[in-house]
Amino acid sequence: MSNVVEMLNIRKEFPGIVANDNISLTLKKGEIHALLGENGAGKSTLMGVLFGMYQPDKGTIKVNGKEVRISNPNVANRLGIGMVHQHFKLVDNFTVTENIILGSEPLKGIVLDIDTAAKRIEELSKHYGLNVDPHAKIEDISVGMQQRVEIMKMLYREAEVLILDEPTAVLTPVEIEELMKIMRNLIKEGKSIIIITHKLKEIKAVADRCTVIRRGKSIGTVNVAEASEASLAEMMVGRHVSFKVDKKESTPGDVVLKIDSLSVKNNRKVMGLKGFSLEVRKGEIVGVAGVEGNGQTELVEAITGLRKAESGKIFLNGEEITNIPIRQRIEKGVGHIPEDRQKRGLVLDYTLQSNMVLEVYNKPPFAKNGLLNVSAIRNYAKKILENFDVRSGEGASSIARTLSGGNQQKAIIGRELELDPDLLIAVQPTRGLDVGSIEYIHKRLIEHRDKGKAVLLISLELDEVLQLSDRIAIVNNGELIGVVQSAETDENEVGLMMAGISKERNV
Repeated sequence: MSNVVEMLNIRKEFPGIVANDNISLTLKKGEIHALLGENGAGKSTLMGVLFGMYQPDKGTIKVNGKEVRISNPNVANRLGIGMVHQHFKLVDNFTVTENIILGSEPLKGIVLDIDTAAKRIEELSKHYGLNVDPHAKIEDISVGMQQRVEIMKMLYREAEVLILDEPTAVLTPVEIEELMKIMRNLIKEGKSIIIITHKLKEIKAVADRCTVIRRGKSIGTVNVAEASEASLAEMMVGRHVSFKVDKKESTPGDVVLKIDSLSVKNNRKVMGLKGFSLEVRKGEIVGVAGVEGNGQTELVEAITGLRKAESGKIFLNGEEITNIPIRQRIEKGVGHIPEDRQKRGLVLDYTLQSNMVLEVYNKPPFAKNGLLNVSAIRNYAKKILENFDVRSGEGASSIARTLSGGNQQKAIIGRELELDPDLLIAVQPTRGLDVGSIEYIHKRLIEHRDKGKAVLLISLELDEVLQLSDRIAIVNNGELIGVVQSAETDENEVGLMMAGISKERNV
């Protein structure tokens, strides 16, 4: 097998941080090569160098045996290298076709030839089993479909080497299966793929070889068939990692959150949540399981005040909060780890220290007589960043946008837990985190529960819901199908209920 890409002794520094320290990586023709590492290990930077987004300080890159200098992504495209970024680069109000041809628009004379492009996209879509509708608008299609559009963008430009950065971080389990199929089809067609990930299950399922990097240094490359998940995890984190959540049985106290036949409209102005009732008590974690888009978003946004309830009531510690402003909800003890960390969790162009006090900047010790106390804010932020091992080049004064996705996530979780809320709503809390960080976050959520607080956990990772929750509420099509004790259920039963088959009907 010949090498399509060779990256030799690549070094890349940013202010205060060596992102890649002499890393080498080779990609063979027709292989899926996994790049594995913790959050902030330097995986995206290394691939950014290959895609021409960054220039290496040292090292060489060869494509098909020839040494090349990839000065920008257009050069990478011309060399047959394409990349799907972790946070997609799509224009929401454009159609699929308009997004795909952006930057390489086909012309008929001087007129834009959209029809020919749409036809070609349809053919490519059929050929690779992508099922993309060329005329759909991006804002109307699912995240999984948007990712296919990104893959299609590369195929349209005739890329031979495809880089997928954390491709499954935002997908449902069914979409992940589909993506695996698509990747295998691409390999059959002679493409070569580098997949950046820290999901060990997926590496075992699709990758041929795996290169592990830790804190910017290369730890080694292994054949996936010969490596176990545990050994890969140890290479990645540098210590033994436990995949099991260690927790004692819960002793629930008074009701903290009471939801009484709540109905909420979704973005399409129809009921996304219908007559939903649930209680969460002190000292327990209640998980919500369901396929994405079955009312979870509407539920969370109604409790946090981001969306209006059409009918029904929400109580916090016995007091009705259905229609009170968001700030008052936070002050009464509602903490929220949002699903979309970039849209809802952070102000990306603010520093980390400003982001850490978004909910409390107007209170002492952070403010006095309307003036901010910068040193109090900085110290508070530093403490959170240290506790949650948030890695950034310039500490608390780093701009949030410059952090890796996983480090942004850890910063948000740290901020919300520091407020010590009576009710913590954790939506996809470990999305995009590596095994070491997941283990830590799980511990902190259990600790929060053990302090006598209530936790509402919404996650698409079924094993996360099963392991962390004391009770599990299953939603389907905006309705509550049933509530089960997690100790008395398993993946199959919850999976059936998620598909809308309730327990009673099984009997």
